[in-house]
Parts: sequence; structure tokens; C-alpha cells
Amino acid sequence: MYNIVSMMYNEAMAKVTMSEGRERLSEMVDVARNEAVVFERYGRPAAVMISADRYEEMMEALEEIGDISAFDAAMSEEGDNIPWEQVKQDLGWT
Repeated sequence: MYNIVSMMYNEAMAKVTMSEGRERLSEMVDVARNEAVVFERYGRPAAVMISADRYEEMMEALEEIGDISAFDAAMSEEGDNIPWEQVKQDLGWT
């Protein structure tokens, strides 16, 4: 997860102070349509604004990562595995 955050923070993005962001919030929303906006407090990142589309893409990617992780965990479990053809038959898919 850290690598994703680190990668995001290194992409092209606008950086503004919290006070500047407060004064120019509407403008920052417009900027966030094309790039991330980092709000800094005391010179350190405090919050990030991204477009709704980018947020949705990130949530979908995180869900896929979770699915892959769950699959990997299931595949590493000891015990008998049920063949895919048997699962489909048990569910009435064939």
C-alpha cells in the first residue's frame, strides 16, 4: 500500500498550503479534474484532492488487489481442492 501512496505523491500534482486551499477551494476542485492537489500543513502533506473519476479508478484497483490477495490465500491453503468443473456442476452451471 505504501508504494501506491508514494507513487501517487510523486505524480504530477499541484501543491498548496491549507490556507491557500481554503481561499481557492473552487479553483482547486477544477485543478483536481486533471491532477492531484496536495494540501500541505507546515510544509508536509496533510490531504489530497483527486477527481471523482480517479477516486473510482483507485477504489476499483484496490478491490482487485483484495481479490487477488484472497485468491492467493485460498490457493495456498492446505487440503483438498475441488476441481472447477465439479464446482460448476454443483452450482448447476453445466
